[in-house]
Amino acid sequence: MASPIKKVAIFGAAGNFGTPITAALIAAGFAVTAITREESQSVFPDGIPVIRTTYTVERLTKALAGQDAAVCVVGPGGIGSQIAMIDAAEAAGVKRFIVDDFGWGPESRSLPEFDAIGAPRKAAWDHARAKAKANSAFSFTGVSIGNPIDWALKRFPAMGFDVTRHISIIYDDGTAMFTGTTLEGIGQAIVGVLSKPDETANLFVKARSLLTCQNDLLLAFQSATPGHEWEIQHARTKALIEQGRAKHASGQGGWILNLVVAQLFEPGEGRGILAATREESDADLLGIQEETPEEVVKKALA
Repeated sequence: MASPIKKVAIFGAAGNFGTPITAALIAAGFAVTAITREESQSVFPDGIPVIRTTYTVERLTKALAGQDAAVCVVGPGGIGSQIAMIDAAEAAGVKRFIVDDFGWGPESRSLPEFDAIGAPRKAAWDHARAKAKANSAFSFTGVSIGNPIDWALKRFPAMGFDVTRHISIIYDDGTAMFTGTTLEGIGQAIVGVLSKPDETANLFVKARSLLTCQNDLLLAFQSATPGHEWEIQHARTKALIEQGRAKHASGQGGWILNLVVAQLFEPGEGRGILAATREESDADLLGIQEETPEEVVKKALA
């Protein structure tokens, strides 16, 4: 059965994850509209409508008129507006609202320092859940991706791989397993949700492109960069946690990256595993392809 969802509005369409989501939706045949603040300087793909508005329920309701679905993939600065987006979506008759997760979801076992950051997201999730319970014509989905692996490898050398200088930092023994979702997988996850609205209604789905570890990624990087000698350094996640907590306690910046990396690679904790097997994830339901470390490394190097 064809999906009843055809028209999709995106908040954050020009962002890190919004860009591949927008491209994937357009490629899949959805009619995409970007909604952004009036003062935004973001650049959007040619050919898609862009609505610039203030983020009040009244104005957002008008902006969302006629849309079948809305996707919220705004950055941290926009999370506070998500409840207004949800109220406007319901008022406008939007069938599906994809809440801003794109992280570890409601089952996250993140370190307690992240509780305050996650609170506004959780408030929006709870709000969407209550709206869906009260109105059967409205539904929501959360998309948990775990580590956005090709994007993170390229952007954050602290994750263990400086792709420009060919330096690798292996934490502890490098065998801690973690799951990741590529930018392509993130885009496909949204396509999958909106293509199968009945199966994905009012729950959080788990996206996954691969299960890997640092040692496997190092071998893939070495194989993909012939002629380059990788300098291998070693560090301990325990020390990284101590550094991050000290920065957090003193109000310094940089603590988030310290703790994100530490909990991804901390031995024996499994905090970086969103779904231990593909069958425990929703990758097949969403149509996400399983990838190898070699394929992911090529994307990180591109």
